[in-house]
Amino acid sequence: MLFNSLSFLIYFPVVTMLYFAIPHGYRRFLLLSASCIFYMAFIPVYILILIFTIFVDYFAGIFIENASGRARKVYLVFSILANVGVLAVFKYYNFFIDNVDALAGIISWNCHIPSLSIILPIGLSFHTFQAMSYTIEVYRGRYKAERNFIIYALYVMFYPQLVAGPIERPHNLIHQFYEEHRFECERVAQGLKLMLWGMFIKVAIADRLAVYVNQVYSQPAHYSGLPLMIATVFFAFQIYCDFSGYSDIAIGAAQVMGFELMQNFDRPYFSRSVSEFWSRWHISLSTWFRDYFYISLGGNRVPAWRWYLNLFLTFLVSGLWHGANWTFVVWGGLNGFYLIFAIWTRQIRQRCVERIGLSGFPKVYTAFQIACTFSLISVSWIFFRARNMTDALYILTHLFSGVYGDIMYALSHISGLRDRFSTVFNRILLGWNHREFLAAVTGIAALWIVEWFQSNGDIRDTLFGRPRWFRWMVYYSILGLILKFGVFGMTQFIYFQF
Repeated sequence: MLFNSLSFLIYFPVVTMLYFAIPHGYRRFLLLSASCIFYMAFIPVYILILIFTIFVDYFAGIFIENASGRARKVYLVFSILANVGVLAVFKYYNFFIDNVDALAGIISWNCHIPSLSIILPIGLSFHTFQAMSYTIEVYRGRYKAERNFIIYALYVMFYPQLVAGPIERPHNLIHQFYEEHRFECERVAQGLKLMLWGMFIKVAIADRLAVYVNQVYSQPAHYSGLPLMIATVFFAFQIYCDFSGYSDIAIGAAQVMGFELMQNFDRPYFSRSVSEFWSRWHISLSTWFRDYFYISLGGNRVPAWRWYLNLFLTFLVSGLWHGANWTFVVWGGLNGFYLIFAIWTRQIRQRCVERIGLSGFPKVYTAFQIACTFSLISVSWIFFRARNMTDALYILTHLFSGVYGDIMYALSHISGLRDRFSTVFNRILLGWNHREFLAAVTGIAALWIVEWFQSNGDIRDTLFGRPRWFRWMVYYSILGLILKFGVFGMTQFIYFQF
């Protein structure tokens, strides 16, 4: 069941009304049933995978807490292997087999291992990581094992964040299932506003940008220069609006019912460095890898070369987490390289900034840093979006092909300048009409303006202080823009595939 579907538009208010209508003691059963129905709307039989991991981790948590010495680690390893094993079979088995076959072909070894014709369970990586965080926290003694099976199952299956996060920690979410949440108009209104904004940036910005991006990235060899550059920039905003939109709807839906989920995005494209970007982007996953993988490797409390290796390995594994394709591995490795290179060149860059006097113009310097960070991140997104390494390398090497010629052609003569610019612009449109392209660019501009206002605090709180007529004018305007410019084709959220 997609958030941007008619079925969810009916499903969510029905579940919410029932939640507040029934006694508190029965609500956990309602939410668990609703979560099962929500998940089974995709591929019903895959609910068995969730049931298996829930049983394994529920009992593993209890056994870990009751055990001592080496036995505690044995139970933890068993739990992790069970979760990772499910991931390995459904997500990485065919990737592994394809690479073994390719290697066998290179060394002329006649080896053929059959692949599996299976569909990846939706959101498998998300609820697997959430379940693993629970057993790890119990093992580390930071959280007591949950004895109530229904509550633990809800922790893994809570439907607003079941398929794409945020990836919650047990100490933040589990206790909320015990608390009685009353219907509070202000909280419900705040949640609905966030859901409305999430829907807007998903269907009116992300899905509209996707039309252009899909056209270019499906056959990149047919394009060069400006179309590739624009599609790459569009994808940077598409994936942000798509995933951030999902997170806003998930967090808002939970807030309506009284649950507080962690913030997953914090205006990442206003970051002044790649390191800052990763502290603002997909925060629940970034902190998961930091706390459970990077720090476990030793973090930065090791010799310099080990520190760099820890960073690089963390991003490589993060890339592989996103998808069973070498493009994702390269994407992760490239971001790891960005961080390591920034550490290596920190003093040199500081001296250069001081020498040219850029530090004396803080706003200009900040804008320069934001532009550089956005450019680096956009280049890495090429590998994330491309179908394969061949397409990714073609796009990377043809981003600027013909751009100079197009600009010189448009500026070559004063007479007919408008017609020349129109010719170049039509080459960029790729069949779009001017209004569609303008709507896409305007959507990006609107996003930037709203996020700029967000730097001074939650814009919902700012709106709350405005007159009622003004607030409702804004709400109806956003709803009108969704209906006018939204792309409604049951477009799946990008991160559902992970």
